[in-house]
Amino acid sequence: MITNNTIDKFKRIETPFYYYDLDVLKSTLDVVKKESDNSGYKAHYAVKANSNPRILKIISSYGLGADCVSFNEISAAIEAGFNPSEIVFAGVGKTDKDINAALSAGIFCFNCESIPEMEVIDELAAKQSKIARIALRINPYVEAHTHKYITTGIEESKFGINTWELDNVIKRLSDFKNLKLIGIHFHIGSQITRMSVFKSLCARINELQVWFASHNIVLEIINVGGGLGIDYENPEKDPDFHEYFSLLHEFIDLLPGQKLHIEPGRSITGQCGSLISKVLFIKNGSNTLFAIIDAGMTDLIRPALYQAHHKIENLTSTGNIFRYDVVGPVCESSDTFAKYIELPETARGDIIAIRSAGAYGEVMASRYNLRDLPKAVFSDEI
Repeated sequence: MITNNTIDKFKRIETPFYYYDLDVLKSTLDVVKKESDNSGYKAHYAVKANSNPRILKIISSYGLGADCVSFNEISAAIEAGFNPSEIVFAGVGKTDKDINAALSAGIFCFNCESIPEMEVIDELAAKQSKIARIALRINPYVEAHTHKYITTGIEESKFGINTWELDNVIKRLSDFKNLKLIGIHFHIGSQITRMSVFKSLCARINELQVWFASHNIVLEIINVGGGLGIDYENPEKDPDFHEYFSLLHEFIDLLPGQKLHIEPGRSITGQCGSLISKVLFIKNGSNTLFAIIDAGMTDLIRPALYQAHHKIENLTSTGNIFRYDVVGPVCESSDTFAKYIELPETARGDIIAIRSAGAYGEVMASRYNLRDLPKAVFSDEI
Protein backbone atom coordinates (compact mmCIF):
# COMPACT_ATOMS: atom_id res chain seq x y z
CA MET A 1 0.00 0.00 0.00
CA ILE A 2 1.28 3.47 -0.89
CA THR A 3 1.06 5.63 2.25
CA ASN A 4 1.54 9.38 2.77
CA ASN A 5 4.95 8.65 4.25
CA THR A 6 5.86 6.69 1.11
CA ILE A 7 4.68 9.55 -1.10
CA ASP A 8 6.90 12.02 0.76
CA LYS A 9 9.88 9.76 0.05
CA PHE A 10 8.89 9.41 -3.62
CA LYS A 11 9.36 13.19 -3.98
CA ARG A 12 13.08 12.79 -3.30
CA ILE A 13 13.68 10.04 -5.87
CA GLU A 14 14.40 10.71 -9.54
CA THR A 15 11.51 9.56 -11.70
CA PRO A 16 10.42 7.45 -13.46
CA PHE A 17 11.05 4.36 -11.38
CA TYR A 18 9.36 1.09 -10.48
CA TYR A 19 8.28 0.82 -6.87
CA TYR A 20 7.90 -2.69 -5.48
CA ASP A 21 5.96 -3.26 -2.27
CA LEU A 22 7.65 -6.36 -0.86
CA ASP A 23 4.95 -6.87 1.76
CA VAL A 24 2.41 -7.28 -1.03
CA LEU A 25 4.69 -9.69 -2.91
CA LYS A 26 5.34 -11.81 0.17
CA SER A 27 1.67 -11.84 1.13
CA THR A 28 0.82 -13.13 -2.35
CA LEU A 29 3.54 -15.77 -2.15
CA ASP A 30 2.27 -16.88 1.26
CA VAL A 31 -1.10 -17.65 -0.33
CA VAL A 32 0.42 -19.43 -3.33
CA LYS A 33 2.63 -21.57 -1.10
CA LYS A 34 -0.27 -22.44 1.19
CA GLU A 35 -2.52 -23.44 -1.71
CA SER A 36 0.29 -25.38 -3.41
CA ASP A 37 1.17 -27.25 -0.23
CA ASN A 38 -2.48 -28.08 0.51
CA SER A 39 -3.16 -29.33 -3.01
CA GLY A 40 0.17 -31.04 -3.69
CA TYR A 41 0.56 -29.06 -6.92
CA LYS A 42 3.92 -27.69 -8.10
CA ALA A 43 4.05 -23.99 -8.98
CA HIS A 44 6.69 -22.67 -11.38
CA TYR A 45 7.00 -18.88 -11.45
CA ALA A 46 6.88 -17.49 -15.02
CA VAL A 47 10.11 -15.49 -15.09
CA LYS A 48 9.02 -13.51 -18.16
CA ALA A 49 6.53 -11.60 -15.97
CA ASN A 50 9.27 -9.95 -13.92
CA SER A 51 12.93 -10.96 -13.88
CA ASN A 52 14.21 -8.32 -11.48
CA PRO A 53 16.99 -10.15 -9.56
CA ARG A 54 15.69 -9.22 -6.11
CA ILE A 55 12.13 -10.22 -7.02
CA LEU A 56 13.44 -13.57 -8.29
CA LYS A 57 15.40 -14.21 -5.09
CA ILE A 58 12.34 -13.60 -2.94
CA ILE A 59 10.17 -15.89 -5.07
CA SER A 60 12.79 -18.66 -5.09
CA SER A 61 12.96 -18.51 -1.28
CA TYR A 62 9.35 -19.75 -1.19
CA GLY A 63 10.32 -22.99 -2.91
CA LEU A 64 8.71 -22.33 -6.28
CA GLY A 65 10.12 -23.71 -9.49
CA ALA A 66 10.68 -21.50 -12.54
CA ASP A 67 9.10 -21.34 -15.98
CA CYS A 68 11.58 -19.89 -18.47
CA VAL A 69 11.55 -19.03 -22.17
CA SER A 70 15.28 -18.46 -22.81
CA PHE A 71 18.50 -19.70 -21.29
CA ASN A 72 19.20 -16.18 -20.04
CA GLU A 73 16.04 -16.55 -17.95
CA ILE A 74 17.18 -20.00 -16.81
CA SER A 75 20.56 -18.57 -15.84
CA ALA A 76 18.94 -15.70 -13.93
CA ALA A 77 16.64 -18.14 -12.14
CA ILE A 78 19.53 -20.41 -11.09
CA GLU A 79 21.53 -17.40 -9.90
CA ALA A 80 18.52 -16.31 -7.83
CA GLY A 81 18.37 -19.68 -6.11
CA PHE A 82 15.89 -21.72 -8.16
CA ASN A 83 16.80 -25.40 -8.39
CA PRO A 84 17.59 -26.42 -12.00
CA SER A 85 15.67 -29.66 -11.37
CA GLU A 86 12.52 -27.52 -10.93
CA ILE A 87 12.92 -25.37 -14.05
CA VAL A 88 10.78 -25.89 -17.15
CA PHE A 89 11.87 -24.45 -20.50
CA ALA A 90 9.10 -23.25 -22.81
CA GLY A 91 9.09 -21.25 -26.03
CA VAL A 92 8.29 -21.87 -29.65
CA GLY A 93 11.75 -20.91 -30.94
CA LYS A 94 14.43 -22.36 -28.69
CA THR A 95 17.90 -21.87 -30.17
CA ASP A 96 20.53 -24.60 -30.30
CA LYS A 97 22.65 -22.55 -27.91
CA ASP A 98 19.78 -22.32 -25.42
CA ILE A 99 18.92 -26.01 -25.70
CA ASN A 100 22.53 -27.09 -25.19
CA ALA A 101 22.90 -24.83 -22.17
CA ALA A 102 19.62 -26.06 -20.67
CA LEU A 103 20.70 -29.68 -21.14
CA SER A 104 24.02 -28.94 -19.45
CA ALA A 105 22.24 -27.23 -16.56
CA GLY A 106 20.08 -30.30 -15.95
CA ILE A 107 16.66 -28.64 -16.10
CA PHE A 108 13.50 -30.55 -15.25
CA CYS A 109 11.68 -30.48 -18.58
CA PHE A 110 11.42 -28.98 -22.05
CA ASN A 111 7.90 -27.96 -23.06
CA CYS A 112 7.96 -28.94 -26.75
CA GLU A 113 5.84 -27.22 -29.38
CA SER A 114 6.59 -29.05 -32.65
CA ILE A 115 8.12 -32.18 -34.17
CA PRO A 116 11.05 -30.18 -35.65
CA GLU A 117 11.85 -28.91 -32.15
CA MET A 118 11.77 -32.44 -30.79
CA GLU A 119 14.13 -33.57 -33.55
CA VAL A 120 16.68 -30.90 -32.61
CA ILE A 121 16.47 -31.52 -28.85
CA ASP A 122 16.92 -35.27 -29.48
CA GLU A 123 19.97 -34.64 -31.65
CA LEU A 124 21.60 -32.24 -29.21
CA ALA A 125 20.82 -34.46 -26.21
CA ALA A 126 22.47 -37.39 -27.99
CA LYS A 127 25.64 -35.35 -28.45
CA GLN A 128 25.71 -34.75 -24.69
CA SER A 129 24.80 -38.39 -23.97
CA LYS A 130 21.73 -37.22 -22.09
CA ILE A 131 18.05 -38.04 -22.03
CA ALA A 132 15.93 -34.88 -22.27
CA ARG A 133 12.62 -34.95 -20.44
CA ILE A 134 9.86 -33.34 -22.49
CA ALA A 135 6.21 -32.37 -22.16
CA LEU A 136 4.08 -31.81 -25.25
CA ARG A 137 2.50 -28.37 -25.37
CA ILE A 138 -0.96 -29.03 -26.80
CA ASN A 139 -3.43 -26.47 -28.09
CA PRO A 140 -6.74 -27.32 -26.40
CA TYR A 141 -8.81 -24.89 -28.55
CA VAL A 142 -10.12 -23.04 -25.52
CA GLU A 143 -10.99 -19.37 -26.05
CA ALA A 144 -9.23 -17.34 -23.36
CA HIS A 145 -11.41 -14.23 -23.75
CA THR A 146 -8.42 -11.93 -23.47
CA HIS A 147 -6.45 -9.70 -25.87
CA LYS A 148 -5.60 -11.36 -29.18
CA TYR A 149 -1.87 -10.79 -28.63
CA ILE A 150 -1.95 -12.87 -25.43
CA THR A 151 -4.33 -15.60 -26.60
CA THR A 152 -2.24 -18.67 -27.34
CA GLY A 153 -4.30 -21.87 -27.08
CA ILE A 154 -6.19 -21.68 -30.38
CA GLU A 155 -5.60 -23.74 -33.51
CA GLU A 156 -4.16 -21.06 -35.82
CA SER A 157 -1.31 -20.08 -33.53
CA LYS A 158 2.46 -20.28 -33.71
CA PHE A 159 2.31 -21.92 -30.30
CA GLY A 160 1.79 -25.55 -29.42
CA ILE A 161 0.84 -28.81 -31.10
CA ASN A 162 -2.64 -29.25 -32.55
CA THR A 163 -4.63 -32.29 -31.49
CA TRP A 164 -4.86 -33.55 -35.07
CA GLU A 165 -1.04 -33.81 -35.06
CA LEU A 166 -0.86 -36.02 -31.99
CA ASP A 167 -1.01 -39.37 -33.81
CA ASN A 168 2.02 -38.41 -35.87
CA VAL A 169 3.83 -36.98 -32.85
CA ILE A 170 3.39 -40.23 -30.93
CA LYS A 171 4.60 -42.27 -33.91
CA ARG A 172 7.70 -40.10 -34.21
CA LEU A 173 8.50 -40.34 -30.49
CA SER A 174 9.78 -43.86 -30.99
CA ASP A 175 12.46 -42.43 -33.29
CA PHE A 176 13.81 -40.14 -30.61
CA LYS A 177 16.09 -42.24 -28.44
CA ASN A 178 17.25 -39.31 -26.33
CA LEU A 179 13.81 -37.94 -25.42
CA LYS A 180 11.55 -39.08 -22.61
CA LEU A 181 7.92 -37.99 -22.69
CA ILE A 182 6.85 -37.22 -19.11
CA GLY A 183 3.74 -35.11 -19.58
CA ILE A 184 1.54 -32.66 -21.40
CA HIS A 185 1.55 -28.89 -21.13
CA PHE A 186 -0.95 -26.13 -21.89
CA HIS A 187 -1.00 -22.36 -21.95
CA ILE A 188 -4.17 -20.84 -23.34
CA GLY A 189 -3.39 -17.18 -22.77
CA SER A 190 -2.63 -14.45 -20.27
CA GLN A 191 -4.71 -12.12 -18.07
CA ILE A 192 -7.63 -14.56 -17.91
CA THR A 193 -10.31 -13.33 -15.53
CA ARG A 194 -13.12 -15.78 -16.27
CA MET A 195 -12.77 -18.91 -14.17
CA SER A 196 -15.05 -20.67 -16.67
CA VAL A 197 -12.11 -20.59 -19.11
CA PHE A 198 -10.02 -22.75 -16.79
CA LYS A 199 -12.98 -25.05 -16.28
CA SER A 200 -13.13 -25.56 -20.06
CA LEU A 201 -9.41 -26.28 -20.07
CA CYS A 202 -9.89 -28.93 -17.37
CA ALA A 203 -12.51 -30.67 -19.52
CA ARG A 204 -10.13 -30.79 -22.50
CA ILE A 205 -7.33 -32.12 -20.30
CA ASN A 206 -9.57 -34.96 -19.13
CA GLU A 207 -10.40 -35.84 -22.75
CA LEU A 208 -6.73 -35.88 -23.66
CA GLN A 209 -5.92 -38.04 -20.65
CA VAL A 210 -8.30 -40.66 -22.05
CA TRP A 211 -6.63 -40.38 -25.48
CA PHE A 212 -3.12 -40.91 -24.09
CA ALA A 213 -4.30 -43.79 -21.90
CA SER A 214 -5.83 -45.44 -24.98
CA HIS A 215 -2.35 -45.31 -26.55
CA ASN A 216 -0.79 -46.89 -23.45
CA ILE A 217 1.14 -43.72 -22.64
CA VAL A 218 1.66 -42.97 -18.96
CA LEU A 219 1.95 -39.27 -18.19
CA GLU A 220 3.79 -38.27 -15.03
CA ILE A 221 2.81 -34.61 -15.08
CA ILE A 222 -0.05 -32.43 -16.26
CA ASN A 223 1.05 -28.80 -16.63
CA VAL A 224 -1.87 -26.39 -17.00
CA GLY A 225 0.41 -23.39 -17.63
CA GLY A 226 -0.43 -19.93 -16.36
CA GLY A 227 -2.81 -17.17 -17.32
CA LEU A 228 -4.58 -16.25 -14.08
CA GLY A 229 -5.33 -12.54 -14.32
CA ILE A 230 -5.35 -9.67 -11.84
CA ASP A 231 -7.81 -6.83 -11.23
CA TYR A 232 -6.23 -3.77 -12.84
CA GLU A 233 -9.03 -1.53 -11.56
CA ASN A 234 -8.40 -2.55 -7.93
CA PRO A 235 -4.64 -2.62 -7.25
CA GLU A 236 -5.14 -3.66 -3.63
CA LYS A 237 -7.10 -6.78 -4.62
CA ASP A 238 -5.25 -10.11 -4.78
CA PRO A 239 -6.09 -12.83 -7.33
CA ASP A 240 -8.40 -15.50 -5.96
CA PHE A 241 -5.87 -18.30 -5.74
CA HIS A 242 -8.14 -20.38 -3.52
CA GLU A 243 -10.88 -20.44 -6.15
CA TYR A 244 -8.32 -21.21 -8.86
CA PHE A 245 -6.70 -24.12 -7.00
CA SER A 246 -10.10 -25.43 -5.92
CA LEU A 247 -11.34 -25.40 -9.50
CA LEU A 248 -8.32 -27.38 -10.71
CA HIS A 249 -8.78 -29.87 -7.89
CA GLU A 250 -12.48 -30.32 -8.63
CA PHE A 251 -12.42 -30.55 -12.40
CA ILE A 252 -9.12 -32.22 -13.40
CA ASP A 253 -9.16 -36.01 -13.08
CA LEU A 254 -5.57 -36.81 -12.17
CA LEU A 255 -4.53 -40.43 -12.47
CA PRO A 256 -2.69 -42.24 -9.67
CA GLY A 257 0.88 -41.00 -9.38
CA GLN A 258 0.35 -37.92 -11.57
CA LYS A 259 1.49 -34.46 -10.44
CA LEU A 260 -0.19 -31.22 -11.47
CA HIS A 261 2.03 -28.25 -12.34
CA ILE A 262 1.05 -24.60 -12.79
CA GLU A 263 2.97 -21.57 -14.09
CA PRO A 264 1.72 -18.32 -12.48
CA GLY A 265 3.49 -15.09 -13.37
CA ARG A 266 1.38 -11.95 -13.50
CA SER A 267 -0.79 -13.16 -10.60
CA ILE A 268 2.29 -13.30 -8.34
CA THR A 269 4.02 -10.01 -9.14
CA GLY A 270 1.38 -7.84 -10.83
CA GLN A 271 -0.07 -6.08 -7.79
CA CYS A 272 3.20 -5.48 -5.96
CA GLY A 273 4.58 -3.00 -8.50
CA SER A 274 3.77 0.58 -9.50
CA LEU A 275 5.42 2.83 -12.06
CA ILE A 276 6.06 6.18 -10.37
CA SER A 277 6.31 9.24 -12.58
CA LYS A 278 6.25 13.02 -12.38
CA VAL A 279 4.12 15.49 -14.31
CA LEU A 280 6.19 17.60 -16.71
CA PHE A 281 3.51 19.80 -18.27
CA ILE A 282 -0.23 20.29 -18.52
CA LYS A 283 -1.15 21.09 -22.11
CA ASN A 284 -4.51 22.38 -23.30
CA GLY A 285 -6.00 20.46 -26.22
CA SER A 286 -9.14 21.26 -28.21
CA ASN A 287 -11.30 18.91 -26.20
CA THR A 288 -9.07 17.59 -23.46
CA LEU A 289 -6.23 18.36 -21.07
CA PHE A 290 -2.97 16.50 -21.61
CA ALA A 291 -1.02 15.50 -18.51
CA ILE A 292 2.46 14.91 -19.95
CA ILE A 293 4.51 12.77 -17.58
CA ASP A 294 8.16 11.70 -17.61
CA ALA A 295 7.35 7.98 -17.90
CA GLY A 296 6.69 6.67 -21.38
CA MET A 297 5.92 3.56 -23.37
CA THR A 298 9.62 2.73 -23.05
CA ASP A 299 9.01 2.21 -19.34
CA LEU A 300 5.60 0.51 -19.55
CA ILE A 301 4.56 -0.66 -23.01
CA ARG A 302 1.36 -2.53 -22.11
CA PRO A 303 -1.10 0.33 -22.82
CA ALA A 304 0.50 0.99 -26.23
CA LEU A 305 0.93 -2.66 -27.17
CA TYR A 306 -2.23 -4.24 -25.74
CA GLN A 307 -4.46 -1.19 -25.19
CA ALA A 308 -4.17 -2.32 -21.58
CA HIS A 309 -5.80 -0.49 -18.67
CA HIS A 310 -3.91 0.49 -15.54
CA LYS A 311 -5.35 2.51 -12.70
CA ILE A 312 -3.62 5.89 -12.58
CA GLU A 313 -3.46 7.99 -9.43
CA ASN A 314 -2.25 11.50 -8.69
CA LEU A 315 -0.59 10.98 -5.31
CA THR A 316 0.02 14.66 -4.50
CA SER A 317 -3.21 16.47 -5.37
CA THR A 318 -6.60 16.64 -3.69
CA GLY A 319 -8.05 19.31 -5.95
CA ASN A 320 -11.22 19.36 -7.99
CA ILE A 321 -11.70 16.56 -10.51
CA PHE A 322 -10.80 17.16 -14.16
CA ARG A 323 -10.45 14.81 -17.10
CA TYR A 324 -7.02 14.21 -18.63
CA ASP A 325 -5.25 12.26 -21.32
CA VAL A 326 -2.18 10.90 -19.52
CA VAL A 327 0.65 10.70 -22.05
CA GLY A 328 4.40 10.16 -22.12
CA PRO A 329 7.30 11.99 -23.78
CA VAL A 330 8.17 9.40 -26.44
CA CYS A 331 7.87 10.50 -30.07
CA GLU A 332 4.94 8.18 -30.85
CA SER A 333 1.22 8.94 -30.73
CA SER A 334 0.75 5.52 -29.12
CA ASP A 335 2.72 6.74 -26.10
CA THR A 336 -0.53 7.19 -24.19
CA PHE A 337 -1.36 5.61 -20.84
CA ALA A 338 -5.02 6.61 -20.63
CA LYS A 339 -7.56 8.86 -22.30
CA TYR A 340 -10.10 11.12 -20.66
CA ILE A 341 -9.69 9.79 -17.15
CA GLU A 342 -10.66 11.56 -13.95
CA LEU A 343 -7.86 12.92 -11.78
CA PRO A 344 -7.73 15.64 -9.13
CA GLU A 345 -6.49 18.92 -10.61
CA THR A 346 -3.01 18.07 -11.83
CA ALA A 347 0.01 20.36 -12.14
CA ARG A 348 3.69 20.26 -13.00
CA GLY A 349 5.63 18.32 -10.38
CA ASP A 350 2.76 16.15 -9.19
CA ILE A 351 3.62 12.50 -8.51
CA ILE A 352 1.70 10.00 -10.63
CA ALA A 353 1.41 6.29 -9.84
CA ILE A 354 0.53 3.81 -12.57
CA ARG A 355 -0.63 0.84 -10.54
CA SER A 356 -0.58 -2.95 -11.02
CA ALA A 357 2.65 -2.68 -13.00
CA GLY A 358 4.65 -5.43 -11.32
CA ALA A 359 4.24 -7.81 -14.26
CA TYR A 360 5.26 -7.11 -17.85
CA GLY A 361 6.41 -3.66 -16.83
CA GLU A 362 10.09 -3.26 -15.98
CA VAL A 363 10.89 -6.49 -17.80
CA MET A 364 9.63 -5.07 -21.13
CA ALA A 365 11.32 -1.66 -20.82
CA SER A 366 13.41 -0.45 -23.74
CA ARG A 367 15.82 2.37 -24.58
CA TYR A 368 13.89 3.69 -27.58
CA ASN A 369 14.69 7.41 -28.07
CA LEU A 370 17.83 6.53 -26.05
CA ARG A 371 15.86 6.99 -22.87
CA ASP A 372 17.28 5.67 -19.62
CA LEU A 373 15.87 2.41 -18.31
CA PRO A 374 13.71 2.89 -15.20
CA LYS A 375 15.29 2.00 -11.89
CA ALA A 376 13.75 -0.29 -9.29
CA VAL A 377 13.03 0.93 -5.76
CA PHE A 378 11.92 -1.45 -3.01
CA SER A 379 9.66 -0.72 -0.08
CA ASP A 380 12.31 -1.66 2.49
CA GLU A 381 14.83 0.77 0.96
CA ILE A 382 12.96 4.03 1.51
